[in-house]
Amino acid sequence: MIPVRDTPLGATFQVKVHPRAKKNAITGEVGDALKLALTAPPVEGRANQACIEFLAEVLNVPPSSVTIAAGESSRNKVIRVCGFAAAQVEARLKGASSQEPVVSY
Repeated sequence: MIPVRDTPLGATFQVKVHPRAKKNAITGEVGDALKLALTAPPVEGRANQACIEFLAEVLNVPPSSVTIAAGESSRNKVIRVCGFAAAQVEARLKGASSQEPVVSY
């Protein structure tokens, strides 16, 4: 399981994004990061927006609670979930990864 850290603004964790994939999905872990496949291309912030929307769906939180804290122009990003503790986010990520692969079309 990837490390999720508590910060004063919420829980943070790392993701590595693979844009222009065939479907939106959590495809595994790479190092300390959650590996995400997203259908959106990496232009005009569309992959970033898709990342936020997909993670909000996976974590069952409003999209306004999910922000990119670092790495907006990189495949490696730090995601912040505002108003949630690391333990809550870890539990939701574990629940999502223990089920069938999370896929959003």
